[in-house]
Parts: sequence; structure tokens; C-alpha cells
Amino acid sequence: MEQLSYYKNWYGMTDNAIVATLCSSVKQMRLNKNISQEELSERSGVNRVTISRMETGKAINLITLIQLLRALEKLDLLSSLMEGPQISPMMVMEQQQKLRKKATPYPKVKSIQNL
Repeated sequence: MEQLSYYKNWYGMTDNAIVATLCSSVKQMRLNKNISQEELSERSGVNRVTISRMETGKAINLITLIQLLRALEKLDLLSSLMEGPQISPMMVMEQQQKLRKKATPYPKVKSIQNL
């Protein structure tokens, strides 16, 4: 018996297989919320035929995916796509070299007696 795995080897999949997997996942989100295609169409503004085609693995554009995720209240899934800038090890080393290594002594103040 094959075990279901929700962790995919995305690099080992073809582009079409990735599209089919994502479309199937959106369909499962809809079913988990017990929403019909018609109701999702009304909530998202996406034509029901487009939703049906997407659920059978046909590619959709990014705007349509965002509209469907918004209607399914799943926009938080997009957070995993966000990535901040990375600092290279060379840049870290250069920044460390610029840091002060010693304190600069204050200039000596001449006392009144020495004047």
C-alpha cells in the first residue's frame, strides 16, 4: 500500500506535474471548506468553468490563483514564497573589518597648574 506524502520532491517533478499538484491542492482546500465550485466562483470572481479546468490540472495564471487563495482564506500560504536578501560571507567579513577594534583615547586636558 502506498503511503500518502504531502512533502514533494519539487525538483524531481516536471512543470506540468507541479501544476497538477498545486491545482489538486487548491481543489482539496475547497473541499475541506465544503464549498462548491459555484460558491467559490461567486466568492473569488473567477468563472466556475475556469475553476473546473484548474481542478483537472489545467494551468491558470497567477492572478487567478491569488483570487482563489483569497476566497479560500489561504493567502498566508504565499508567505513561504517570500525571501529576504542574503548577505554573502565576503560581505560579512568586509563589515567586520570596518568595525572599531580599539577605543580612541580622548585628548589629554592640560591642568591649570601646568599652564
